[in-house]
Amino acid sequence: MSVKTKFIWVICGVMMLLACSKEADEQDVFDIMTRQDTEKTEDDSPRVIPAVPDETGAAPYILLYSVDDEDTVVVNPGESQTAQAPVELRLFANIGNPENYKSHCEWKIWSTKDNGTEESPLVTRFEENTTYTLTKSGGYNAKLYVTFSLNNDTIEYESDPISIVISESKLTCPDGFTPNNDSINDTYRITAQSIVKLDAKFFDRWGVKLHTTTLETAQHVEGEPNKLILWDGKYHGEYVKNGVYILHLEAEGSDGVKYKIKQSINVLQGFREGMETTEGGGSSS
Repeated sequence: MSVKTKFIWVICGVMMLLACSKEADEQDVFDIMTRQDTEKTEDDSPRVIPAVPDETGAAPYILLYSVDDEDTVVVNPGESQTAQAPVELRLFANIGNPENYKSHCEWKIWSTKDNGTEESPLVTRFEENTTYTLTKSGGYNAKLYVTFSLNNDTIEYESDPISIVISESKLTCPDGFTPNNDSINDTYRITAQSIVKLDAKFFDRWGVKLHTTTLETAQHVEGEPNKLILWDGKYHGEYVKNGVYILHLEAEGSDGVKYKIKQSINVLQGFREGMETTEGGGSSS
């Protein structure tokens, strides 16, 4: 085989590889698109935002944003989603209007408590896209109405209800933590579900206030939406000594339940997982 022939075979091989690579890339994009069309959340809610209709009408949806603005779920008409309060609803009309009709939007949100209906809504909004925050436990429905008009022609659109259920509140507080940077129980975390108000203060045994946290300043544990970090065990940038501290906590749930907690907190900075401890906890630092 001549050098020229070998060179031609090499060029052909490179072109075939590039073609295969392009085809693979296109297939990857297709797979991603089709996979997104059917991807579900753990409770079977679709993650994909619906496409704008090809004809005059709407494909409304609601984005649910949790309190940490990270846990986001798409809910479409005819579907239901459970969430904890407070949760922000971001409502999108997603209008299709190829004939350039004038459109007039109306969103209604109502509580299903006591057989409530859209005839007595909690709120009515006339924007195409709008927001509303739910802070009370119970069931809610949202519905979009759109009137399209062009000359003497009128088209009425009405969506199926989008249902949101806000869970009842729960709050539990542990009796200690170990701020020793071993990534295990390093911060003081509480379990807080559908808590809409919170104020927590930490004191030493002499009544000196060491730290204050509110619902707005508390950190959320990644991947655990019901966990709130209230304290890292520091006072003026330094870890406190091992010992017993006092927590004063007041909170209110989405269901109106009020929580008042006063309890002792054990701080064991020198503790390691699996380490044997003597009675009374770790040593002073």
